[in-house]
Amino acid sequence: MYLDNKSILITGGTGSLGKALTRHILSTSPDIKKLVIFSRDEQKQFQMAQEYPTAEYPQIRFFIGDVRDKDRVKRAFKDIDYVIHAAAMKHVPIAEYNPDECVKTNIDGARNVIDACLETGVERVVALSTDKAAAPVNLYGATKLASDKLFVAANNITGWNPIKFSVVRYGNVMGSNGSVIPFFLNKRKEGKLPITDDTMTRFNISLQGGVDMVMHALEHAWGGEIFVPKIPSYKITDVAEAIGPECEKPVVGIRPGEKIHEEMITDSDSYYTWDLGKYYTILPATHRWKLDDFVKNFNATKVAPGFKYNSGENTEWETVESLRALIKEHVDPDFNAQID
Repeated sequence: MYLDNKSILITGGTGSLGKALTRHILSTSPDIKKLVIFSRDEQKQFQMAQEYPTAEYPQIRFFIGDVRDKDRVKRAFKDIDYVIHAAAMKHVPIAEYNPDECVKTNIDGARNVIDACLETGVERVVALSTDKAAAPVNLYGATKLASDKLFVAANNITGWNPIKFSVVRYGNVMGSNGSVIPFFLNKRKEGKLPITDDTMTRFNISLQGGVDMVMHALEHAWGGEIFVPKIPSYKITDVAEAIGPECEKPVVGIRPGEKIHEEMITDSDSYYTWDLGKYYTILPATHRWKLDDFVKNFNATKVAPGFKYNSGENTEWETVESLRALIKEHVDPDFNAQID
């Protein structure tokens, strides 16, 4: 296994994806040397540590720190082989109201992670992006686009260092903190599910799907790719119907910085986008490897000029029934009993 005897660090490791990555890595790669959970929330670290007692999981470490603090990041990265950068401010309205704080975490934090990786001998880095980084209309998306650009460009300044930086970009993670499904499940108790716009759509990916994509990039990236999964969309009205068919569903209007449909690949990206089968990848304009070798290795196919990938024009859709099955599987095992 490629993770055997490797030390891995996850920034934002106490978040939804960080915890899912932790479960996956510890269950599939028992011979890792060390897994470091780096985050700034001591309460979440304390709670997570109860799930992974040292006697049973001697590989795991918990490291309090903020990606805004470069010295702390650099210290945490000492003797680390692989970094998964999941730390971010991600709530759109909060970022709109607190722009400086969002920039400090999502852009300055990205630069600190990159610099610390280059200075400590990290071998591979995978940074998490978001669909909101494609043609962004809100500050969160704009900061993540800047972060994506920084990580892609970092491959150009590595010099002698063989480190590889790559990015994974995907849509809403089903059941993650702050996402629409847990929000609707909670609001169902009140008998009212507020809908922002009855034409709104979103991409949908499970936590495990996000984990699988990160691990794919960690193992297979050549450096500079932005990986995009082929995933279904859902209509926000179908989510509301799946969760609360008996509830009122008032349309309340979109929040500041929201889109009606989310994008992951714009038509401008199409000139650098390749189809890898399970994933698309947006390649950097300049890279350290030969494009012909990359295409041959991954059996990649160039997408058509003007191709775009957005949630409103997707070819694969979740239905009310499929959403109910997914909610039961990934969010709330007792969900069907509630509907019945």
